[in-house]
Amino acid sequence: MSNLDTYLAAAFRDNTRKSYQSAVRHFEVEWGGFLPATPDSVARYLADHGESLSVNTLRQRLAALAQWHVDQGFPDPTKTPMVRQVMRGIQTLRPAQEKRAKPLQLNQLNQVDSWLIDAAQRATEANDASVALRRLRDRALFLLGFWRGFRGDELTRLRIEHIAITPGEGMTCYLPHTKGDRQLKGGTFKAPMLSRLCPVTAYLDWIAAARLDSGPVFRPIDRWGHLGDGPLHIDSLVPLLRGILQEAGVEAAELYSAHSLRRGFASWATANGWDLKTLMEHVGWKNAQSAMRYIDTDDPFNRRRIERSITDS
Repeated sequence: MSNLDTYLAAAFRDNTRKSYQSAVRHFEVEWGGFLPATPDSVARYLADHGESLSVNTLRQRLAALAQWHVDQGFPDPTKTPMVRQVMRGIQTLRPAQEKRAKPLQLNQLNQVDSWLIDAAQRATEANDASVALRRLRDRALFLLGFWRGFRGDELTRLRIEHIAITPGEGMTCYLPHTKGDRQLKGGTFKAPMLSRLCPVTAYLDWIAAARLDSGPVFRPIDRWGHLGDGPLHIDSLVPLLRGILQEAGVEAAELYSAHSLRRGFASWATANGWDLKTLMEHVGWKNAQSAMRYIDTDDPFNRRRIERSITDS
């Protein structure tokens, strides 16, 4: 691969590149479309899949087709009035409520943490190094994911050489690229050292037990306790988290995902008086609309607020 190809490939995240390639392949191979495409063919493609694919998936397919045409130097057929009208019609006839992961509450985080500590201790006493290591890794994953409000892919991309510990204060994590980072400056995120449920202590315990000094923080562990060289695969994260929640006795574990840690922290912070600006700075949101999508109040129907007004009047 030439330097030019290398730099062009680096312009997109791996997940984005793979999803775009899959989308173009679906249009060209599975549906039988021709590239470069015409506005009419793109509109018919949308109409043929308006019932079987979600609106978000259709938007992603359009983005992939648009990028292919731009890369190849052809006019973008996805921005024409016909295509926009078809998409608007699909959205009108098929309104879909956005699915959101269930937020992990602080008491549930405490429940999971206690279970992981006990499980690691039992494994150590039974000389089961693989399980003991796995539970230490999982504890660091949960606590850092919650208190830092990391996305799932950000957790899998953390590297030890990009983490600095300030004794008695906390830890600083650097990510070379983050979602919405159009300037490609990367982002620096801080996590505090706490008296309990501490992400810093959990992280240090994990890398000490695993004898890690560089590379990915969170890695797969085989049945014999051998660590992989690469990071946990993003597709393995949700099954991993749900499995731990289920074993720890958290109800309806299937409703949680990696976003549950991020949403859980946002809801906890809001309930404890954090203003929106502070929350956005801590988590790394660029606009208030993004932040509000993650916040669940502890009084979702505003029942207590209304009841107080009725009582006082």
